[in-house]
Amino acid sequence: MGRPGALFVALAFVALALVPTVAGPFGIDLVTKMMIYAILALSLELLVGSTGLVCFGQAAFFGIGAYAAVLLSPQHGSPSLLWMLLASVLCAAGYALIVGALSLRTQGAYFIMVTLAFAQMAYYVIHDTPLGGGTDGIYLSVKPALGTWLDLGQPLTFHWFTLACQAAVFVFLALLLRSRFGRALAGIRVNEQRMRATGFSTYPYKLAAFVVSGGIAGLAGFLFAVKDGFVTPELLSWHVSAAVLVMVILGGLGHLRGALLGAFSFALLTEFFQSEAIFGAFARHWHLGLGLTIIISVALLPQGLVGVPAQLRARLLERAQRGAGEMQDAPL
Repeated sequence: MGRPGALFVALAFVALALVPTVAGPFGIDLVTKMMIYAILALSLELLVGSTGLVCFGQAAFFGIGAYAAVLLSPQHGSPSLLWMLLASVLCAAGYALIVGALSLRTQGAYFIMVTLAFAQMAYYVIHDTPLGGGTDGIYLSVKPALGTWLDLGQPLTFHWFTLACQAAVFVFLALLLRSRFGRALAGIRVNEQRMRATGFSTYPYKLAAFVVSGGIAGLAGFLFAVKDGFVTPELLSWHVSAAVLVMVILGGLGHLRGALLGAFSFALLTEFFQSEAIFGAFARHWHLGLGLTIIISVALLPQGLVGVPAQLRARLLERAQRGAGEMQDAPL
């Protein structure tokens, strides 16, 4: 990430930190939800953008993290924040280890279908058994806390905590991708066969990335469960996996800040097209407007939202060169 990109990310985090000073309860809740989806998008960016693995089962890790937070929380008393968070991350990472160990033996479309199959298996286990409360889901009795000074039942406290988690995940992934491990993932994305020819065993690297991605998705699931106070099987549905994949593509593959841009843009577009104040009765068909907007965005912005500045600079340079050429060709 260059200096302009780092500056943009820093300003974005400062803006998120200042949201409670200018927004009401609804605005704070909406931005908090966007940050949770941004963490989920960052987890998938590690696979799709950084490793070249198109996973269609990210919702499984997200939902398992959310359900673990609810199922493992005590019915009485204040549950431990660290215990619940760690349990959600480890449960999601454990399932990712199982899924990755099997699915990474396939490639291409087969890999996509296998990850989707594992996600649907987890969905139906939660949906069709008493474990997850069936279609009605289950409620979180008590919001977790860390002693007396960090109570996630308070909206402002939860906003700050979610922002800290998002910043920690972003910094962790940025350092990870700059390390030797990250450079190996980049080599796998560009040409896995060449990596194998140079002596690299690519399977352990891909599996490690898959497990880390699942753990981060589990963190997002934990935050989602705490924010809403309940979970449903729809958190594990393929619609969520498709939505987060769209976020990553919309923002721009291969860039961590692109995952942030895509998540926030997708959430804002969804709220925009669902607004009855703007679209009236048409708001019931918000999927149509959202779909058309995404199609147009992908067609006009092949590099995603993160590539907009480069596209503008290229067009301005082209116009400047064209103008200079016309001046040279003009008769004296």
